[in-house]
Amino acid sequence: MKVSLFQQAPYRFMPEDFEERGEPSVVSTPYDELVEPAKAFDSYRWFVDELLAGLRAGFDGVAVTEHGQTSYDMTPNPNLPAAILANAIREERPEAALIVLGRSLGKTREPLRIAEEYAMLDCLSGGRLVAGLPVGLSYDANLNNGIPPVETRDRYRESHDLLMRSWTSPEPFTWNGRYSQYSLVNSWPRPLQKPHPPIWVPGAGTPGTMAWTLENGYAFVYLSWFGPTLTAHRIFDRFWDIADRHGKPRNPYRVGFVQSVVVSETDEAAEEEYGRYVERAFRQGPGSVPLHYMGLPGYVDIRGVEAIIRDPGDFGLAATLRRATFRELADTRSVIAGSPETVRRQIAEFAEEFRIGNLLVMLQMGGMPHDLTLRNIRLFAEEVLPHLQELWRGGEWENEWWPAGIAQTVEA
Repeated sequence: MKVSLFQQAPYRFMPEDFEERGEPSVVSTPYDELVEPAKAFDSYRWFVDELLAGLRAGFDGVAVTEHGQTSYDMTPNPNLPAAILANAIREERPEAALIVLGRSLGKTREPLRIAEEYAMLDCLSGGRLVAGLPVGLSYDANLNNGIPPVETRDRYRESHDLLMRSWTSPEPFTWNGRYSQYSLVNSWPRPLQKPHPPIWVPGAGTPGTMAWTLENGYAFVYLSWFGPTLTAHRIFDRFWDIADRHGKPRNPYRVGFVQSVVVSETDEAAEEEYGRYVERAFRQGPGSVPLHYMGLPGYVDIRGVEAIIRDPGDFGLAATLRRATFRELADTRSVIAGSPETVRRQIAEFAEEFRIGNLLVMLQMGGMPHDLTLRNIRLFAEEVLPHLQELWRGGEWENEWWPAGIAQTVEA
């Protein structure tokens, strides 16, 4: 199994009672009254330093993503920190992957800019980019960026087609789409990886997104705040059923999963050291997003609406985060917590059960201090990571969704 460190950039100094104020953690969160400039600087520098620490600790890859106008991830353009990571990969770990889980194609008015930035990252990293192409969260696309909800998915498909053609067309071309028009498309640079970097499609598990991902030969990444116990059966049973109908083999590397994890010497120590930070991260982040922001009318296609009606799933679970205790989060494995042995066992169990070949672990949440996060990264890398990397190794499955890199460079 490939195991990567996935990091968001929360503002780490939110007031302890933020969730009691009744304000959302997205779109309209008051900035000036909550944020001190020096603490915003600290939040960002720790975010980057922790990703670099994970890269040096031996993770297979490092991953970032995109969120706009939110306190729980201040990363409006993940390609900015990704450029720092690309250079570190080039100099220190050329075998590692640079995973950008999003630029959101459903919300953009500049799809060609995303194509060019991704191509540049692939060149900077030596062909180590994994290009994430999410539709984009409803509140971000439709409220933050003013995209009509009913247009979001059509924009996504059109932008995807333009991006792929800009990477692969041998000749300049004119693009006259419904949502974007270019008199001439002749992208410089192009990705080093041919025909293009591996594509991962992050999502919440709507059937339409899953089917489209499989039809295009991409990998699906389930972004869940709720861990494997509450939602994974529903999501992965659906995915593998759709894969069977499309005649796609159940290759574990076809799917990825995001999981929050905290590690200490014992299960009891994990609760004592991390408990208050984990609780606040869930309550002040996803627990403070109004439910209707996640699926504004018109954003979800008909197959997704049918799936939600049959099983509200994540939409219904999100409200529980406002009051969840650390023990409740650990018992439901929304966060996997405990000793290295406990963490190894719990992750291996669900990875084997749901056939997960790409694991992205979140080892920093909310206001977790920098030194404690570094300790979490170190313990996971030393005591858990080597065991998980053996899963699926040497088997029948080839990882077609991992960056290839370049064989050699030309000396100056």
